[in-house]
Amino acid sequence: MKIMIQSFIGSIIIHFIYFITIMLVGYIKTKYYKPDIAGAWDKVETLQNEVAFGYVISPYFYLLSIVGVTIICGIIIFSYKKIFN
Repeated sequence: MKIMIQSFIGSIIIHFIYFITIMLVGYIKTKYYKPDIAGAWDKVETLQNEVAFGYVISPYFYLLSIVGVTIICGIIIFSYKKIFN
Protein backbone atom coordinates (compact mmCIF):
# COMPACT_ATOMS: atom_id res chain seq x y z
CA MET A 1 0.00 0.00 0.00
CA LYS A 2 2.89 2.35 0.77
CA ILE A 3 4.35 1.82 -2.72
CA MET A 4 1.00 2.70 -4.31
CA ILE A 5 0.76 5.97 -2.38
CA GLN A 6 4.37 6.87 -3.18
CA SER A 7 3.90 6.09 -6.87
CA PHE A 8 0.65 8.12 -7.01
CA ILE A 9 2.38 11.10 -5.40
CA GLY A 10 5.26 10.69 -7.86
CA SER A 11 2.78 10.65 -10.75
CA ILE A 12 1.08 13.82 -9.52
CA ILE A 13 4.46 15.56 -9.16
CA ILE A 14 5.52 14.51 -12.68
CA HIS A 15 2.24 15.79 -14.16
CA PHE A 16 2.50 19.04 -12.20
CA ILE A 17 6.04 19.64 -13.50
CA TYR A 18 4.85 18.85 -17.03
CA PHE A 19 1.97 21.36 -16.91
CA ILE A 20 4.12 24.09 -15.35
CA THR A 21 6.77 23.54 -18.04
CA ILE A 22 4.20 23.77 -20.84
CA MET A 23 2.83 27.03 -19.40
CA LEU A 24 6.32 28.45 -18.95
CA VAL A 25 7.29 27.62 -22.55
CA GLY A 26 4.10 29.28 -23.81
CA TYR A 27 4.75 32.36 -21.70
CA ILE A 28 8.34 32.68 -22.94
CA LYS A 29 7.29 32.23 -26.59
CA THR A 30 4.57 34.87 -26.18
CA LYS A 31 6.84 37.33 -24.37
CA TYR A 32 9.63 37.21 -26.96
CA TYR A 33 7.49 36.97 -30.11
CA LYS A 34 8.32 39.66 -32.65
CA PRO A 35 6.00 39.76 -35.66
CA ASP A 36 7.41 40.52 -39.11
CA ILE A 37 5.12 43.42 -40.00
CA ALA A 38 7.21 44.62 -42.95
CA GLY A 39 7.18 41.17 -44.57
CA ALA A 40 3.47 40.69 -43.89
CA TRP A 41 2.44 43.40 -46.36
CA ASP A 42 3.35 41.14 -49.28
CA LYS A 43 1.17 38.24 -48.13
CA VAL A 44 -2.40 39.43 -47.66
CA GLU A 45 -4.83 36.75 -46.48
CA THR A 46 -8.40 36.71 -45.24
CA LEU A 47 -8.66 36.76 -41.45
CA GLN A 48 -10.57 34.13 -39.52
CA ASN A 49 -13.76 34.96 -37.66
CA GLU A 50 -12.89 32.85 -34.61
CA VAL A 51 -9.90 32.54 -32.34
CA ALA A 52 -8.97 29.48 -30.30
CA PHE A 53 -6.12 29.08 -27.84
CA GLY A 54 -4.69 25.66 -27.14
CA TYR A 55 -6.48 22.39 -27.69
CA VAL A 56 -8.90 20.13 -25.84
CA ILE A 57 -8.02 16.65 -24.64
CA SER A 58 -10.53 14.19 -23.25
CA PRO A 59 -10.56 13.90 -19.44
CA TYR A 60 -10.18 10.14 -19.86
CA PHE A 61 -6.74 10.75 -21.38
CA TYR A 62 -5.63 12.56 -18.22
CA LEU A 63 -7.03 9.77 -16.05
CA LEU A 64 -5.24 7.10 -18.09
CA SER A 65 -2.08 9.20 -18.07
CA ILE A 66 -2.07 9.48 -14.29
CA VAL A 67 -2.81 5.76 -13.87
CA GLY A 68 -0.12 4.81 -16.40
CA VAL A 69 2.55 6.99 -14.81
CA THR A 70 1.52 5.69 -11.38
CA ILE A 71 2.08 2.12 -12.56
CA ILE A 72 5.47 3.04 -14.04
CA CYS A 73 6.49 4.84 -10.84
CA GLY A 74 5.33 1.83 -8.80
CA ILE A 75 7.44 -0.52 -10.90
CA ILE A 76 10.48 1.77 -10.51
CA ILE A 77 10.03 2.06 -6.72
CA PHE A 78 9.46 -1.69 -6.33
CA SER A 79 12.53 -2.50 -8.44
CA TYR A 80 14.64 0.01 -6.53
CA LYS A 81 13.64 -1.53 -3.19
CA LYS A 82 14.31 -5.08 -4.45
CA ILE A 83 17.75 -4.20 -5.82
CA PHE A 84 19.06 -2.12 -2.92
CA ASN A 85 17.56 -4.09 -0.01
